[in-house]
Amino acid sequence: MNKITAAITAVGAYVPDFVLTNKILETMVDTNDEWIITRTGIKERRILKDDTKGTSYLAIRAAQDLIKKANIDPLDIDLILMATATADMPVASTAAYVATNIGATNAFGYDLQAACSSFLFGMSTAAAYIESGRYKKVLLIGADKMSSIVDYKDRATCIIFGDGAGAVLFEPNYEGLGLQDEYLRTDGEGRDFLKIHAGGSLYPTSIETINDNLHNIVQEGKTVFKFAVTNMADACELIMKRNNLTNQEVTWLVPHQANKRIIDATASRMNLEDSKVLMNIERYGNTTSATLPLVLSDFEHLFKKGDTIIFAAFGGGFSWGSIYLKWAYDKQ
Repeated sequence: MNKITAAITAVGAYVPDFVLTNKILETMVDTNDEWIITRTGIKERRILKDDTKGTSYLAIRAAQDLIKKANIDPLDIDLILMATATADMPVASTAAYVATNIGATNAFGYDLQAACSSFLFGMSTAAAYIESGRYKKVLLIGADKMSSIVDYKDRATCIIFGDGAGAVLFEPNYEGLGLQDEYLRTDGEGRDFLKIHAGGSLYPTSIETINDNLHNIVQEGKTVFKFAVTNMADACELIMKRNNLTNQEVTWLVPHQANKRIIDATASRMNLEDSKVLMNIERYGNTTSATLPLVLSDFEHLFKKGDTIIFAAFGGGFSWGSIYLKWAYDKQ
């Protein structure tokens, strides 16, 4: 039998209807459209306005989109990995709830949290399950309702984040396509630079933490930017060298959509022409765990079987890395 590799065989996505433009943000916080675009590349982001719906709603819609487009039976799904930084609840797996609601009652599932690197790390996890030979269909969903943890009086963060979800199906491949290599890293020294201070076991929720507004995401922008630029570029350069890939041999770069300047710096280090760098940050902002699959969904029509794709991400923790994957199908 040929070696089993783990290939992406289907993609789905969902973003909410409400569009939060830079012009609207100008009425909410001290900022302006030109300032935001110049520093981030973001023009608008999607927001789930319904307070009765959480991240699971976004994930369910993305999964249903994939299931419909790929015409698969949810009962055939073996495992659901839920990459998210905004689980519905601190306890009770969002993945389990999603699985039940999409009819994947034969699957087990759990949540995976590595901030903006969650989906990238989830790709590694999904591939390992497939490569073990025990599982045939692993559904990886990246979803975040970032509006639930953003302070819209904090102009350092509220301009960046949006809500959304994307999903991919991993299946066995015997042609050598799919995930080829990965370089994943973390550094716990960085956790104070991008975090939610309270709500965990270190600082449990209390009247004081609520009054002090310690339950929203905060970051030291300059520090995070510096580390992101260096580490994303380093990871991509390393994985190219390790696999003897030239810039001509890389078909596409699928980078985490946090900041256009970070993406540009990564592409420059890889010596890639602009046409190979896939971006939708201007329309969605940073959707955290959803950025990579949303890029795949938006540009799926361009991918050809055998295309060489480099994925890259950087997130809180700090966490970062790069994955080298060969695309497994032509879109019908």
